[in-house]
Amino acid sequence: MRAPKFFTSKSFLSISILAVFILTGCTTTDPSTGEQKTSNTAKDAGIGAVAGAVIGAMTASRHDRTKGVLTGAVLGGAVGGAVGHHSDKQEAELREKLARSGVDVQRQGDTIKLVMPGAISFETNSAQLAPAFYQSLNKVAGSLKDFPDTTIQIVGHTDSTGAAVYNQQLSVNRANAVAIYLAAQGVERSRLEAVGMGFSQPIADNKTAEGRAQNRRVEVKIVPHEDARRDQDSSR
Repeated sequence: MRAPKFFTSKSFLSISILAVFILTGCTTTDPSTGEQKTSNTAKDAGIGAVAGAVIGAMTASRHDRTKGVLTGAVLGGAVGGAVGHHSDKQEAELREKLARSGVDVQRQGDTIKLVMPGAISFETNSAQLAPAFYQSLNKVAGSLKDFPDTTIQIVGHTDSTGAAVYNQQLSVNRANAVAIYLAAQGVERSRLEAVGMGFSQPIADNKTAEGRAQNRRVEVKIVPHEDARRDQDSSR
């Protein structure tokens, strides 16, 4: 990789070593597979360090460029690492709390997605929450309150059985039902966004009963505030 013109060879080597140190220092072993993985904390810290180094190099004077690179790298790495650590910690908590609940905890970058199958959350053709699902939602609400620097996007989905208009409204009603319940448990309503997608985003084949069961779901996406703002800007 060739260093940009505003990098000296010394400063470029310094940031390269720092990024490698961050990534290798936060590598962990998956207990179930034995696979070596780099945590999101480390990835975000590495990305932040490189971005900070570039900004530091561009804004520093010619004689202080190496110092600017290193200062920017340290500050950028700290900010990026903090976001990744926040998400790592919340993900671990949710996986522990929701184990064997039927809720699937997924990670996409710094976004945590909870996939709640319709079979455990709602009765057929209803937006009334199943009482057996309250306990799982209570645990989700507790975690959301423990980690307040996030936006929660609640998205309802249906299978393709029935009219599109009916399924669209059902998906909206189900997303709203989850949002209302979480707000009732103390999650700030301003953090909650509820939308319905009807059957427009299937994750399985609607031609089979098993596929339709997977498509009937509510997804709760927990997005760090900075990422949430970027998502909103990109959608405009």
